[in-house]
Parts: sequence; structure tokens; C-alpha cells
Amino acid sequence: MQYGSVFANLIDSGRPIAIDEGPKNTAVQSQLEALTVESAFSEFNIVDRDAALCCISGVWLWHNFIWESHEISQEIHTTAGSYWHAIMHRREQDYSNAKYWFRSVSHHEVYETLSNEIIAIQGGIDDLELAPNAAYDPFAFVDLCQQVAQGRSNRLDLCQEITRVEWQLLFDDCFKSAVGA
Repeated sequence: MQYGSVFANLIDSGRPIAIDEGPKNTAVQSQLEALTVESAFSEFNIVDRDAALCCISGVWLWHNFIWESHEISQEIHTTAGSYWHAIMHRREQDYSNAKYWFRSVSHHEVYETLSNEIIAIQGGIDDLELAPNAAYDPFAFVDLCQQVAQGRSNRLDLCQEITRVEWQLLFDDCFKSAVGA
């Protein structure tokens, strides 16, 4: 789905993705600071403002401004808002808080697609049980990210790819909800 010119300029799918705070992409900071729901969605009719705010939170996170993302996501009292909030805490390496917010999510509609993608990324075998019985387990993924951060796992590339796919699926879902697509 096309996200309009504003997001097209801010989302570079080839950009390396961090599983921690990562270096802030200061080259786009002024664009992000000027971003509002109205400016980001100027080419669209907004039908769900919370979902639109989730997109804004997500794009801040994409560029590793986790606290700016947090300021937005913590005020969105929806499943998607909690999901962005959980990702932010996972990336700041506050793993217990990430799990708290994933419990608030309970289930999200992107989980099914994400679980299929996780299995495909692993070559068809879910040896880490991140998607047991084709059901995404966000708690297992939080644990894996923690193991990587602590040097107890060498699966950084896998975590980065899952984080990228998760971000793309959640952003796409929020965008579609925002514009009623």
C-alpha cells in the first residue's frame, strides 16, 4: 500500500533496523518534529485518529527516536498503541515492561501474518519456538532479543529481520485503519 508522499520520504525499507535503541537518524529529525496527523495524512481522509497517531509513533521508532515514539504511544489506549509501546520498551531493553505491554496487547491481527513470516525467515522450521503452532509468541521474541543483547545468543540478524517485518506489518495495519482501507 502507498502511504503518501510524507511517509514515503521517511520510510526507507533498506535502512538497517535496530533491536535496541540504535543511533538516532538525526538527518530526518526536523521532518519528524514537524510531523502531525494532518500533515502526514494530508493526501487521505482520516477515519481513525488513534491509528494515525500509531503511524506517527511508528515512524519515530523507525528512526530510533524511542522516547519521542514513547510519548505518543503511551497516550494511545488501543491494542495497536499498546503494541507500539511494547516494541519501544523491548528496544530500550526494558524487557519486563515490554512483556507488560504485550500482555495488554493480548492478541493483534498482525500476529498470524507475522508468525508465518517468522517461520519463513527461519527456513520453514521454528526451532526457537517464536511462533509455536503458527501463533506468534511476543514473549519468546522479547526473551530472544534479551539473550542477543546480553551476548547469550548469536541470532542478531534474525532478531533484526523479525523486528523489520513486525514494524512493516504493524505500520501497514495502522495506516489502513487510519484511512479506512
